[in-house]
Amino acid sequence: MNSSKTVDSQHVLALARDVINIELDGVKKVRDELGEPFVALVKKCLDILHDGGKLVLCGVGKSGHISKKLAATLASTGARSVFMHPVEAMHGDLGVVSPQDLLLAVSYSGETDELLRVLPAVKRMGVPIVAITGKADSRLGGFSDMVVPMPVEREACPFNLAPTTTTTALLALGDALAMVLLDCQDFQISDYAKNHPAGAIGRTITLTVRDCMRTGDHCAQVHPGATVREALLAMTAARDGAVAITGEDGLLLGIFTDGDFRRAMTSDDNVLQAPIESVMTRNPVSINQKQMAVEILKLVEHRKIDDVAAVDDDGRFVGMVDIQDLPKFKVM
Repeated sequence: MNSSKTVDSQHVLALARDVINIELDGVKKVRDELGEPFVALVKKCLDILHDGGKLVLCGVGKSGHISKKLAATLASTGARSVFMHPVEAMHGDLGVVSPQDLLLAVSYSGETDELLRVLPAVKRMGVPIVAITGKADSRLGGFSDMVVPMPVEREACPFNLAPTTTTTALLALGDALAMVLLDCQDFQISDYAKNHPAGAIGRTITLTVRDCMRTGDHCAQVHPGATVREALLAMTAARDGAVAITGEDGLLLGIFTDGDFRRAMTSDDNVLQAPIESVMTRNPVSINQKQMAVEILKLVEHRKIDDVAAVDDDGRFVGMVDIQDLPKFKVM
């Protein structure tokens, strides 16, 4: 191999685009060939999951790597699933399979010896086997109870050997299965949150407005009869840039910010003695405390505001969200 070969930028980019185009064509081919075998697979998976079983993905080599990823995607989106390496299965890991499960055996050629060796043991347990393969007439196809074809014309590898297009197509097909099962099982974002309690995803789907808003002494609030001066003192005491104006029933009537004060000062030197209701922003932007925290970002970006009043289901003021607080919650 000549490592000193001059790199031609145009050639590199053209070759990279060719690879991606070949893989795109492969995925489109699999998409266009979807039919009743895929529908039958979905139905079988739903039956297995409904009866308390799980989906066991099994593959070796590059197909094994993709299968492991797909098992994780399925498990996180409501379909109980695990990955079983066929070689390890022959040395004890077969114990993860139970009679009520479904085995998804993945091999593009359908002739992978390591995978084929484990199938008789699975068959003896009464576990149904679904082959996901590009060769329906392979040994794997013949041994399985159901075959889901995955036709791909060629790999992106110039020798048509390295699994490239086939693994990309398998990933897309597996993701399609996961998302269809998600829909069929009416899997909700609240269910997704239970499976993703940590990290960026966890924060996105578990953190609510209630978790981010300021309350109590850190939240300024006055009645409409208060003066602007009293409202400013409340804001100063709370170290907040806005004050909520609420009625006797707690309903949010308006909001007044330090920016509003600066603008009011330019037109009225005596604004400090004015009633707050005369200068407040009526019917201000608000957000329900139960909503996801990420919804705050949509509001502040769309409305160009720094403070958002949080309310309960009845429209009563419960807290104030200051955009400056969001970074510490890692919402932005």
